[in-house]
Amino acid sequence: MTDDQTHIREDSEKHMSAAPTLRAETPVSELPKDAKRPVPEGGAIFADETASEHTHADGSEQEKGNVDVLVVDWDGPDDPANPKNWTFKRKWVVTAIVSCFTFISPVSSSMMAPASETIAAQFHVTSPVITAMMTSMFVLGYAFGPLFLGPLSEIYGRSRVLQLSNLWYAAWNLGCGFAQDKNQLIVFRLMAGLGGSAPLSIGGGVIGDCWRTEERGKAIALYSLAPLLGPSLGPLIGAWITQRTTWRWIFWSTTLFDVLVQVLGLVFLQETYAPTILERKANQIRKNMDLEKSQYRDVRTVFDGEHRKWQNILRKSLIRPLRFFIYEPIIQLLGLYMAFVYGLMYLYLNTIPSVYGGVYHQSTGIAGLHYLAFGIGLTGASQINARFMDKIYIYFRNKNGGKGRPEYRLPGMVPGSILLPIGLLISGWTARASIHWIAPDIGMALVAAGMILSFQCIQNYVIDAFTLHAASALAAVAFLRSVCGFGFPLFAPSMYKALGFGKGDTILAVVGVVFGCPAPFFFWKYGERIRQASRYAS
Repeated sequence: MTDDQTHIREDSEKHMSAAPTLRAETPVSELPKDAKRPVPEGGAIFADETASEHTHADGSEQEKGNVDVLVVDWDGPDDPANPKNWTFKRKWVVTAIVSCFTFISPVSSSMMAPASETIAAQFHVTSPVITAMMTSMFVLGYAFGPLFLGPLSEIYGRSRVLQLSNLWYAAWNLGCGFAQDKNQLIVFRLMAGLGGSAPLSIGGGVIGDCWRTEERGKAIALYSLAPLLGPSLGPLIGAWITQRTTWRWIFWSTTLFDVLVQVLGLVFLQETYAPTILERKANQIRKNMDLEKSQYRDVRTVFDGEHRKWQNILRKSLIRPLRFFIYEPIIQLLGLYMAFVYGLMYLYLNTIPSVYGGVYHQSTGIAGLHYLAFGIGLTGASQINARFMDKIYIYFRNKNGGKGRPEYRLPGMVPGSILLPIGLLISGWTARASIHWIAPDIGMALVAAGMILSFQCIQNYVIDAFTLHAASALAAVAFLRSVCGFGFPLFAPSMYKALGFGKGDTILAVVGVVFGCPAPFFFWKYGERIRQASRYAS
């Protein structure tokens, strides 16, 4: 991928409305016969898709002579229907709603962790692996759900797929509260995780749809905080529910909260995906068109090609995340590092009860309060990063002659990759009865701060690099990280039992130093070269 293509991707919202516009409200008979629009470069579009799914900017042979085809685009650079031109208030409402969807699902992923032993006793489960699996099976759904939900949002729109997936999650999460044995609970958790995974990929696409590159940092800071803050607050609430009432209220209470979020989504969440909005605009023109009198035989959007069929689009969209994962080296590398961070988070969340219950002999409810340390680290680092992320990006863009690069999102990873192993060492070696419990809490807060800094930077990088197909790109990144989020808690009990918390966390810290500390410098220096080696990026 050349420098120019990188710049085009960054400023795609400007190119989408650079040419003279065709207004949907203009009578078809009054529109020029040679109406044509250039296709925007909205991100990494695969080479074999370009010919069939997009009108070419240079008027290629495929489009020449199609004077009876009306191509619909935005009504100028300031079209209020374009989500990039929405008011900040409107954008923040959509961002907040999506963040709520992204928050409630991860809450469910870890909320039953403090109750796992209670549930295991009731269902006569003796294996620690099966006990951990009842909690982490939800995260396995996170791995596979985005692979088809993200692409579906690029066909049928973000809002529709997001809300239908949320209803699926709510139904199965409610069913978890009525499970009668371990098998039912495991299956119900997996199905709930499939639906709950939608915001993790689609939400990033919504952010990319609404916010311009230089504005996106604060929105991503809020959005990316939710999937990490949710798992840290969920067990705190779940611990007190388990201590005061039945564990089944863990699922019933999250379902009730999700219903509230769903109502807010139905009222305030608007469609943001440009191809879907323009397709609705084109449908309105078709509806009002008199085929007998019109000089046009077809109406398409700027994203449509002459041979565009929904079967082809569906097939290509569903395999797109897999192709990202296989053929995009930058996705593979970012996915590996995020997998370590995400797996580490769920390992931590599932071992907190054993630290404060087993070492400090605290009750379930009191032990759950220590999840606040994790939440404080996440929130504090996220807010600091939100204040500087866009400023850093703009600084390096101006220094580079006004040409931005996704790599300008990476500086925040530097302190993040340092705080993570330091926090691991502190929390591991201070988790002993002779040392006050505040010491491992400080370590946990530093671990959480390192996680959120790296998480936010990687999320921003992926959205900047693959704007139009951000949902599919995030789905590819999310696959490996969710597999690790599922697998890490399964071996954690055996590792800590054999090595203890000090040595166990030291091993994880060494991995963090070896792979984490060089990561931001590696991507800063070689990221653009790796993206240029992409097999399918245009």
